[in-house]
Amino acid sequence: MQPLYPLLFENNLRTVVWGGHNLKPIKGLPADDECVGESWEVSAVPGWESVVKNGPLAGRKLSELVAEYGELLLGTSVADKYGNEFPILVKFIDAVRDLSIQVHPNDEIAKARHGCFGKSEMWYVVKAAPGAFLYSGFNQPISKYEYEKRVEDGSICEVLQRHEVKAGDSFYIPSGRVHAICGGIIVAEIQQSSDITYRIFDYNRPGLDGKLRQLHVQEAKDAIDYKLYDNYKIDYERKLNKPVSLVETPFFVVKLLEVDRAFHRKLYKYDSFVVYVCIEGDCTINVKSTNGFGRGVMPGEEECVVHLVEGNSCLVPVGCADYDVVPANENGVTKLLEVYIDNKNF
Repeated sequence: MQPLYPLLFENNLRTVVWGGHNLKPIKGLPADDECVGESWEVSAVPGWESVVKNGPLAGRKLSELVAEYGELLLGTSVADKYGNEFPILVKFIDAVRDLSIQVHPNDEIAKARHGCFGKSEMWYVVKAAPGAFLYSGFNQPISKYEYEKRVEDGSICEVLQRHEVKAGDSFYIPSGRVHAICGGIIVAEIQQSSDITYRIFDYNRPGLDGKLRQLHVQEAKDAIDYKLYDNYKIDYERKLNKPVSLVETPFFVVKLLEVDRAFHRKLYKYDSFVVYVCIEGDCTINVKSTNGFGRGVMPGEEECVVHLVEGNSCLVPVGCADYDVVPANENGVTKLLEVYIDNKNF
């Protein structure tokens, strides 16, 4: 076995009908005419798996490493709960046009129907055009009957809660909540590792093949949470050089880090890998110790220091979860999303 260390990944871009031309420049790639809608940053979903690009493990798929290293990569508690499956999926999404109105099933429904995880997710708005909005939840209670009639007559959007957004806005989308990211928005998305989506309404537009995309109106009917909630947006206060909690769930915890100096993180107590999504600026992740993990990196090795740049992500194995996050620009702020599984409080 090669020693583990913070992992960077090759680009993993997906072309979709609603995509645009913003993700490649954000990731430091040349712009072109390809309509890229998604960058799968950290993924073990079959067919869209992340491939390591740095260090001795370069060229290896994430799913292969999870199977080989197990708890040494994931954490004992995570491995006990999820086996040899990586439990989260991290993306950037560039919506130039509206995504379909959709919903995701919970674990129970997804396992019974598809043999996989359900899908709860959260969004962090990276950029938003003036007046851009998204849908999350209902603006009034509706019944299953009304749901079917409104999908049939194309009026479903009239009963959805519309949220105008700006950079920094965040939303938690639990399974069962009807939602859609609309045009002019770029988000970082953290979700359960699932690609199951029930498409409810797609504006009668053709897909990339010129045909109408498949809808899942009946499958969605029993997966939807029809309740009305007081608040759909995450409220938080920004703080410099202090982790700010955005969402804490059994599926994942997401914190916002905005740092302008070296910032120490030691997260062994959660017994989990950590993912960093770089929203703004760049930084190095400098491993300090390996908590006695015999196959973790040892101080002094080249792989202990990883350079993470805007528009990219890094996976820190559990045994490396004692490190400094050091902004590379002395005069600027680096903004990161920090993601892990909380095995201590859930």
